[in-house]
Amino acid sequence: MPGGGSVRLREEYSRGRLWTATVDIGGSVVGYLRAYGQPIRYGYVPRPWPLSHYQTVFATEPGSAEMPSAARPFSDRVVTRLVAAGVQFAPVLLHTGVASPEAHERPYPERFVVPETTARLVTQARSGGGRVIAVGTTAVRALETAATAAGVVTATSGWTELVVTPDRGVRAVDGLLTGFHEPRASHLDLLETVAGRPLLDRMYTEALESRYLWHEFGDVNLILP
Repeated sequence: MPGGGSVRLREEYSRGRLWTATVDIGGSVVGYLRAYGQPIRYGYVPRPWPLSHYQTVFATEPGSAEMPSAARPFSDRVVTRLVAAGVQFAPVLLHTGVASPEAHERPYPERFVVPETTARLVTQARSGGGRVIAVGTTAVRALETAATAAGVVTATSGWTELVVTPDRGVRAVDGLLTGFHEPRASHLDLLETVAGRPLLDRMYTEALESRYLWHEFGDVNLILP
């Protein structure tokens, strides 16, 4: 590895794609990646972009393997205008794993934090008749992990293995902003849970016919039931 680091692959984590490994780099993984790492880049992106282009306006703590891309269109100006219009923001943290191309694998455990303030704001919004709109599937997974069966969100942190499916339903989220996902990605189960299958099919038909781009620098759409 660059800079004298080494990695020993130990066993396959997912078939043909991800491995568990022992890392020896003489320091922190975050520091090493900051010096030598490169963001995952999709085929339609014509050239490398600096790491800063993959960090959203909400980012405060490094740890994701890929950018939570639904927040990519947000800027300081957009957030200010939304706040001025009465929209409240409540932060969550979920360190996204390697999501694409996902060959219909179940998403693996990801580290998350739902702070006390966020739990209180979400619960108040729902009890007061407001809507909770998650920015990305990552935010849905974090909030739904912290929600009770009655939809009450409590401050929670740790590792989540939750998979949101239509059979389970959603308890804390009323809609979400998200990009488009691969045909076999488990994200589609989550989107179907929120939107229903007929609307989801219409969305993807429109996206394909209009040649929308996928992934980090593609388009984001608002899904409401």
